[in-house]
Amino acid sequence: MTFEPFYVKQKYRPGYKKSRLRNWLCVFVLACVPMLTWGQIGDRTDSLKAASLKADSLKAVSMQGRTAKEQVPGKRLSQQYDFGDLERSVLHPRRKADTLRSNSGIIVVPNIAANPTIGAQLGIKAVAGRKLGSDPNTLFSVAATSASITTKDIIYFYINHNLFTSGNKWNLQGNIVVAKTVTPDHGYGIGAKFNGGTLADSVLADPTHKGYAINSIYYNVREKVYKKVAKNLFVGAGLSFEIRAHIKNGDSSENATPSGVYNNRYGFPQDHYFADGFLFNLEYITRDNPNRAYTGIYFDLGLRLNQTWIGSTKNSGQITSDIRKYFSLSAASPETVLAFWNWGSYLIGGALPYLELPGTARDGTFRSGRGYTSQYFKGTQFNDTEGEFRFPILSNKFISGVIFGNLQTGNDDHGTRIFQVFQTGYGAGLRVLFNKTTRTNLALDYAFGQFGNKGFFLNLNEAF
Repeated sequence: MTFEPFYVKQKYRPGYKKSRLRNWLCVFVLACVPMLTWGQIGDRTDSLKAASLKADSLKAVSMQGRTAKEQVPGKRLSQQYDFGDLERSVLHPRRKADTLRSNSGIIVVPNIAANPTIGAQLGIKAVAGRKLGSDPNTLFSVAATSASITTKDIIYFYINHNLFTSGNKWNLQGNIVVAKTVTPDHGYGIGAKFNGGTLADSVLADPTHKGYAINSIYYNVREKVYKKVAKNLFVGAGLSFEIRAHIKNGDSSENATPSGVYNNRYGFPQDHYFADGFLFNLEYITRDNPNRAYTGIYFDLGLRLNQTWIGSTKNSGQITSDIRKYFSLSAASPETVLAFWNWGSYLIGGALPYLELPGTARDGTFRSGRGYTSQYFKGTQFNDTEGEFRFPILSNKFISGVIFGNLQTGNDDHGTRIFQVFQTGYGAGLRVLFNKTTRTNLALDYAFGQFGNKGFFLNLNEAF
């Protein structure tokens, strides 16, 4: 969970005229959000694995008696109200808005959060985007960086990128992460009823969901190169190096924690590991925007092969799938969307380090399974299915709402198989429109899960 108040560097845009008092009240409410909320977090790693921004179609559509000219996206954007409009209305009420820009510009946001796991967090995040080359069909290229520190001595820094060359001939995706982290651990499995076994089996399953904190130093270097082979279709390959050092899990000499039992059982060191592997991916993209899609499909099928000869502690093979589908339910209000997501990861051979097991919020963007902390559920086989209904609340689209739910399933070490037991999460949230050109939103969600889990989840952009 992160809360990211921000300042948007961009040209001023036209918007609805509002009273200065009303504008200052909006600013006051937004400023108060971080002081009124706290929640759960998972791994702080962010990812821009998702496809880059497509240009909106300029096809004119006549509906509800309006002219075709009124229906082009530029006209729709002029009728929307975002944070840049709010800033202009408050600070420069007499200034006229400039012409809308086609690129995303730069967004700089303070990175603020507070919860019992990390303490109080302070940092900064910057996101930039632009279209490379002169081909009008080129997808947007984006990059981001962030640095933060917390009162519980957690430090996190990353740089990532998702770049498309002119005409989408090549796509480069990668990141660098350096962090001193704490990971909450609630055992191995899907939380199914524990039917007995050895003491080690009980510790590994953590049937009472006691929870443990695992401290470590984390490094990740990843780079993938995709080649366009057909319309909307890409094939890619790359390398990823995950390193954990100085792992401390509060273990006793008998390794009486889930991670301690797992490491003994599968032959991993207690205080470090390397997960170094080759990446192979097939990607198909038709969605109109990665930040907040109205229509289209995103599909990614991946194979990861960790190999000891390039430094991995153990060999392993892993298949991942990521499928997203979006349905716009209204031509007059395309922001009214029904969205579906299925993400899965399946070990096909070898062994994975405990903190690399697929599970809750272990998808590429660490957003799945709202209602739970990262890896609250985990196994060697894991699948998450989510649905979300998105709808505008204000006619100028400044405030929108969402209702969502998810189903997680996985295996464990005491007989439970994937798709045999499911755990639910559900909730609702609000969206504040930060940048209407790139459809960047502030997402404020409150989610409920099983075993007493609940909390706020605040981020930039949609969960999927």
